[in-house]
Amino acid sequence: MPLFILKRLYRKLWLRVTLYALASLIAAGAGSVADLFLSDQLIGLVKPGAVMPVLTILASSMLAVSTFSLNVMVSAHRTAAQIATPRVHRLLLEDTTTQAVLAAFVGAFVFSLTSIVLFQSGIYDDSAAIVVMGVTVLVVVLVIAAILRWIEHLSTLGSLDDSLRQVVEISEVGLTRLACDPAFGGVAMTPDTVIPTAVRAVLAPCSGYVQLLDVDGFQRCLAGAGAMYILRGPGKHVLEGQPLAQVSGDVSPEVLEELARKFLIGDRRSFEQDPVFGLHVMSEIGSKALSPGVNDAGTAIETIAGIQELLWGYAQARAVCDVRHPQVFVPVPLTQTLFEAAFGAIARDGAGQIEVALKLRKALKNLAMSEDAGTARSAHEMAALALSYGNAALPLEAEKARLREIVL
Repeated sequence: MPLFILKRLYRKLWLRVTLYALASLIAAGAGSVADLFLSDQLIGLVKPGAVMPVLTILASSMLAVSTFSLNVMVSAHRTAAQIATPRVHRLLLEDTTTQAVLAAFVGAFVFSLTSIVLFQSGIYDDSAAIVVMGVTVLVVVLVIAAILRWIEHLSTLGSLDDSLRQVVEISEVGLTRLACDPAFGGVAMTPDTVIPTAVRAVLAPCSGYVQLLDVDGFQRCLAGAGAMYILRGPGKHVLEGQPLAQVSGDVSPEVLEELARKFLIGDRRSFEQDPVFGLHVMSEIGSKALSPGVNDAGTAIETIAGIQELLWGYAQARAVCDVRHPQVFVPVPLTQTLFEAAFGAIARDGAGQIEVALKLRKALKNLAMSEDAGTARSAHEMAALALSYGNAALPLEAEKARLREIVL
């Protein structure tokens, strides 16, 4: 879990901006010790009068550019939430390109403003001018590179294609992890798993969605005493005081409280350990495109194609995994659950449009050819449901016949 939390912090906008601002302050303060390392001839090459106009222009322009860029970012995020789904807004906030560009602009503003204050207050003397000018040239180069990168990025920021691409990428990561390590190193719970009758409950300290499980931390807390059966995995909602897991064996109340702290609970679902959520968001994008107010069958077809590729890759990557934490039993999403999250809404909302219904049946036919038994079975079940929806929604018998021609 600590690694996941560090990754979350790394994707926060405020952290990167803060680091750039601190770096700018350090660079600005370096000028005060310049005379200790530079010769008198080199120090005399640049005077403070030559540096101040450049710093003034940089400070005023970067303030305007930063404000404008923030407005553009907010507008793009609102647009993406409207045309795709509000859930995609969380991914856009973690876009590293946007964060790096805004951090560069704010960092340049902080550096130039700090240098101006140090010059005007007399802390900088003439010997600092050469160092400040050198750093200023470097900052200008970085700002120009950031502007060019920002212009390129703005061509796709907030677009439906970019939003769908980001959801596909993070869903692919989650599905690959699910295929290769479904129980996060623990033992995968199945319908055949028998939970002992003499167990003690690990109660939720607060209400919200389970976001992360620290399976390694669970194993350390148990220390060989009994086993832990997790009742609510990532993506499940829990109320304060409800059981998160059950523990067998002789464990103290202190250990139960420590186990509860190993669950990360938040007010929203997250993508890190919850691949079902990623498929659900993709399904939302396709379903919203099929609404009468949007009527964009093309986006729904592209979404079906993307989901098909993800589930095919998941089926190809599935393997028998090593159990590193034999005392922790973790519920694993069924393949049927993945198919329902991915195709359920699209099958219902796209049943009345023959081009969408045909694409869905063809995609499920391809997935039914998978060597993975669970994927093939779930594809057949979803295809039967999609056919039932189509028979009920399509107005023409000829269209229904075309749909039935795709035999799985």
